[in-house]
Amino acid sequence: MNISAERMCELYGTMLTIRRFEERVSSLFARGRMPGFTHSYIGMEAVAAGVCVGLRATDKVTSTHRGHGHAVAKGLDLCALMAELYGKRTGICKGRGGSMHFADVQRGLLGGNGIVAGGLPMATGAALAHKLDGRDDVVVAFVGEGGVNQGTFHESLNLAAIWTLPLICVIENNIYTEYCHYRTVTAIDTLSDRAGAYGMPGLMVDGQDVLAVHQAATEAVERARRGGGPTLLEARTYRFRGHHEGEEQILGRNIYRTVEEIEEQRRLRDPIALLKARMQESVGDDFFARVENETNEAIKRAVESAEAGELPSPAEAGDFVYASP
Repeated sequence: MNISAERMCELYGTMLTIRRFEERVSSLFARGRMPGFTHSYIGMEAVAAGVCVGLRATDKVTSTHRGHGHAVAKGLDLCALMAELYGKRTGICKGRGGSMHFADVQRGLLGGNGIVAGGLPMATGAALAHKLDGRDDVVVAFVGEGGVNQGTFHESLNLAAIWTLPLICVIENNIYTEYCHYRTVTAIDTLSDRAGAYGMPGLMVDGQDVLAVHQAATEAVERARRGGGPTLLEARTYRFRGHHEGEEQILGRNIYRTVEEIEEQRRLRDPIALLKARMQESVGDDFFARVENETNEAIKRAVESAEAGELPSPAEAGDFVYASP
């Protein structure tokens, strides 16, 4: 597959936007400016960008508790996304979703999910709806390496296979399942090997190489559009920050991975730096400077807009509640 220079520029811009957005969120959270909890996507940008760039607006995505990167890559409005993290009325879900439970159905993001692998059944249902409607839109379900041991993973992939659904399940294997190495709780090394048990293609790619991710995802999407059914795609990636922001203050350092390991990954496997090195000769420094400036300005506007927004009124607490005990 030939990836055009224009597409590479788009992938780079998307990854940089995710990185700068998450860096600002981490800073704001540490200063007590943002309520709730947040899980950083820093280091994993190549997965969200590689998969989502190129999807149609009508294609659907289900996210995870670590979903800001998916939201940015799917094209959600940065101001509305930041406002949601602030809990403001101007947020995507009017401040009710926060960091883990926001959604934007108009842009195809069916929602983040604090329940591990909770998005997979939603994605399977959406894929079934696409098929029954006779549409060739696809659904991408992101799940972490810990999610592959949930019953919903088995049930969803089994149904997707027997019904030949247009579903791509992307395992974001960032090596550590919360506070331990994934092999501590999972018997096999290559998680995509499980695809064989469901009768679907399985593939593992370097999740720090956005071009490899994009190629594999594009092929899986095209197969699904043709009616070829689901694919299980494992992206080996690495998160540069803790499982959640504030982890070091709670656990201390060097508890389940060393500072030296993280620094080595940052030095050798930063997905943004890797793509920049490949593009350097073809686009030049002016491109990178322009994208950096535009991205920083966009993030600045998002923060200013979010901080200027109003909090919901307590009188509105019952709005949008469709069921009660």
